[in-house]
Parts: sequence; structure tokens; C-alpha cells
Amino acid sequence: MAAPAKSTDASLSVTAGHSANVSSAENVSLQYSLILDHLIGDKRQVKDLNPTVMGALPSPQKTDEQKMIERGMESCAFKSLIACVGGFVLGGAFGVFTAGIDANVGLDPKDPLRTPTAREVLRDMGQRGMSYAKNFAIVGAMFSCTECIIESHRGKSDWKNAVYSGCITGGAIGFRAGLKAGVLGCGGFAAFSAAIEYYLR
Repeated sequence: MAAPAKSTDASLSVTAGHSANVSSAENVSLQYSLILDHLIGDKRQVKDLNPTVMGALPSPQKTDEQKMIERGMESCAFKSLIACVGGFVLGGAFGVFTAGIDANVGLDPKDPLRTPTAREVLRDMGQRGMSYAKNFAIVGAMFSCTECIIESHRGKSDWKNAVYSGCITGGAIGFRAGLKAGVLGCGGFAAFSAAIEYYLR
């Protein structure tokens, strides 16, 4: 009569051991899920990565004036202004240079055999430099403005922005002389912009 009692006790102990193993496994999986929630789940705490804590040099916080200046310098109007001024200076220097190597500068069409004076030569050089400066300034401002607008619209900074901007700028300049000139200007400026971007990148 004692044997059934021992078997019953053994089965109860096995069942209790199995239940303990199952509960321990569930506790382990539950703890693991809680750890995951704190690491990558909704309960994850967002920490402020302070450079001083990470061993780097401290960077001061930017003031509102500094942020406003940065936004102004990144605006399309400021970029267009910089391109306009740069184009004006570059165009003026190029115009003066071409006038300096031109043998016909300062000559009077009515009397081509007369030797021009230094004042006449300087006046023609100034006029040519101013003409080149205006043209370069207009082209630079148009190109920079259209490129900035296209980049803001596309949300990408790649070579396509310069190609599109070059086509628009060249087409707008060439269309004053007709449709064919506009198409040629678009293609020429686009190809030139693509070559420059390929060389710079």
C-alpha cells in the first residue's frame, strides 16, 4: 500500500518541478522583454549627449542672433547677392583684361589712323569692364537663385541642381534672341554646369 503513495509523491514533485521551470522561464522572458522596452522600446529614455561627458571639447549654445544670422546666410537671397557681387567683380576684371589686350581699344571709327590718348583708352577699358561686370553679375545672380530654389524644392544637393539651373539661366538669356538661341543657351549652360560639377566633385 505504500508504493502508490510514493508514486503519487513522485508525480507531484515532478509536476511541481515542471511548473517551477515554466514559471522561471516566463520570468526570464518577461525580464528580457522589460529590458528591451527600456533599451529600444517606448520606455527608452532619450539622453542628451553632452560633448563634455563624451570627452570632447564643450561647444557653447548658439544664441538666437547667431541662429538668425545662419538662416540669413543660408537663404537664397543672400546666396544670390554674393553671386551677384562676385560676378560683378570677376566680370569687371575680365572686361578690363580683354580691353587691355585689344589693339583696337580707344580707336576712333571716324579716324582710325589717329593714335588714341591714354584717357580715351582708359575710358574704353572702363566701359568694357562695366559692361562685362553687369552681364556677369546678372548671370551669377540668376544661376545662384535658381539653383537654390531647385535645391530647396528637391531636397537634395547633387549635380542635377546645377544642370537644371544652368539650363534655366541659359534659356532665359538666349530667349531674348529667339527660340533657337534659347534652346542652344539652355543646352550650352547645362553642359558647362555639368562639366564644372563633375570637375569639382
